[in-house]
Amino acid sequence: MDPITNPYTPNAGARPDALVGRDDQLTSFDVLLGRLRVGRTEQSMIITGLRGVGKTVLLADFSAKTTAAKWQAIEIEVSKLDDSDFRRRLAQGIRQALLRMSPPERWRDRAKKAIAVLRSFTITIDPDGALTAGLNTDAARGEADNGDLTMDLTDMLVALGEAAKEEETGVVFLVDEVQFLTQAQLEGLITALHKTVQKKLPITMVAAGLPQIAELAGEAKSYAERLFKFPKIDHLGPDDARRALTEPAGDSGVRYDDDALELCLEVTDGYPYFLQELGYAIWPIARDNVIDRASVERAVVSYTEKLDGSFFRVRLDRATELERAYMRAMAELGPAMQSAGDVARLLNRTSQQCAPTRSTLIQKGLLYTPEYGYAKFTVPHFDQFMREAVPELVVPELRSRPRRSGATTSS
Repeated sequence: MDPITNPYTPNAGARPDALVGRDDQLTSFDVLLGRLRVGRTEQSMIITGLRGVGKTVLLADFSAKTTAAKWQAIEIEVSKLDDSDFRRRLAQGIRQALLRMSPPERWRDRAKKAIAVLRSFTITIDPDGALTAGLNTDAARGEADNGDLTMDLTDMLVALGEAAKEEETGVVFLVDEVQFLTQAQLEGLITALHKTVQKKLPITMVAAGLPQIAELAGEAKSYAERLFKFPKIDHLGPDDARRALTEPAGDSGVRYDDDALELCLEVTDGYPYFLQELGYAIWPIARDNVIDRASVERAVVSYTEKLDGSFFRVRLDRATELERAYMRAMAELGPAMQSAGDVARLLNRTSQQCAPTRSTLIQKGLLYTPEYGYAKFTVPHFDQFMREAVPELVVPELRSRPRRSGATTSS
């Protein structure tokens, strides 16, 4: 069939033609926004899940809903920002939100104050005032100028929330890859949001991240579990997975045989991104507006090659020799979560010796810890890829530490 009419969208964050299996999260966001609009408080959300389950797609839908409600969406994708970059990214979004609320010549008192607080918030990273250029304001002395990120961010969000309330609108922070925030940055956001909740201001945050973020949020602030909901999204159930394939095809007059659908579900395990990739690979192969099992079998070859060469490979390429060995040992043990002790034994090491490697893999977003002492891949089917990409488990030699002056042994 014509590749130009291919209805599948295997791109990062691209909304599929059929967004299925996410009604609960979409409804929760509608409730969150609706309650804030009538002056009620409601828990913010941090959506968790593995790579490729559609977290970024949901954030995009939430952004569209925010705009449709005539609220302001501030979208931030985190990529290990230092505190200065974090302030700058927030300041840019807040400035745009204030300008969208109303033109400067129509600002009322609260909006003018918010701009002055924004000037204070940015003065340490922007002494020349480029981030607030054209807004003709002086810094608000004594607010957001403490130098402490948590205190300054609290002042900033309160001022922003008061301005939004005066303008009869609100603000939604949409934060992707939230697990890459430092503990200080996450603590600052949680504390600031907590203050806006106490003051019943129309501000909320909806974030998305890997499964460890619930634990990280709890470590940052003990009341995080009361401030946020942590909905988990995963692979689609069989009915929704079928719909993700059949509905876009049906809109073009194309149907799937039952055998073809069963093979699609077997190959993808119902993971949304994998379904889009497989559907995209099938489309140009199929003929006569019917997708049969043979078409799927042929498409699986190019589907697998593409995933191996991009989705999986870019993650493997970020790993050091020892990190690769650790992940290969995990893959040897299977797709389930694996204990640190079992992985270490395969590598002829102790858990303590492997702990730095494991920690770095978690920081890189390649592993997460579903339970204490266990780790699991953040990417579905990564164990299969590792066994094929690295056919043999090669255990790196232990490197002796440099001997200290006067020492008699080395380890």
